[in-house]
Amino acid sequence: MTFSVTGRCARSGQLGVAITTSSIAVGARCPWVRAGVGAVATQNVTMPSIGPQVLDRIAGGADAQTALDSVIAAEDFPAYRQVVVVDHRGQTAIFSGQNALGIHAEAMGNGVIAAGNLLASPKVPQVIVDRFEKMEALTLPDRLLAALEAGLTDGGGEAGPVHSAALLVADRTAWPLVDLRVDWADDCPIAALRCLWSAYEPQMNDYIARALDPSSAPSYGVPGDD
Repeated sequence: MTFSVTGRCARSGQLGVAITTSSIAVGARCPWVRAGVGAVATQNVTMPSIGPQVLDRIAGGADAQTALDSVIAAEDFPAYRQVVVVDHRGQTAIFSGQNALGIHAEAMGNGVIAAGNLLASPKVPQVIVDRFEKMEALTLPDRLLAALEAGLTDGGGEAGPVHSAALLVADRTAWPLVDLRVDWADDCPIAALRCLWSAYEPQMNDYIARALDPSSAPSYGVPGDD
């Protein structure tokens, strides 16, 4: 049903998630990020509130595993949940309930964790982590997206087709630096997500500048903007 990569950039401190699934609008309920705090992917049979709850606990001083454990302990249906976490220190945590679907697996690296369920092969998460770690020179959004692509092309991806994908990255502001979603694609949503990122990346910092200081921000490049 789903595979994802959640990671932190040691250089920039950015935190993010790249995720894809067979169902619609994965970006609306599964990835969660908070600048200076952490990143969470909630998947399998998703309870969206788990993401913010884990981030709240990390913000309060807990590490990734302690935060996740405390949220899962209060969860009504933990057997159905699969949750991965990376905190602002690069520490990782995972919970996979006993009712995780199909072939499910996870892999951890340095500031990165990948996991999935209903996978074509249990090797998918390790392929994702390996690619993420090899791309250290890239920006975090590029690394996450390249790792997700590797999970599909080199790892085999899901047992069936995927239809939605998302890339969510936090930097220093209260809102995400990157929040790109393909809510439905009959063909490969990861390829569509790559196209979105290619179009958005050159403009990304302009949107931050316009928010923080509109008086000195770049022009919009549209009719009537003089």
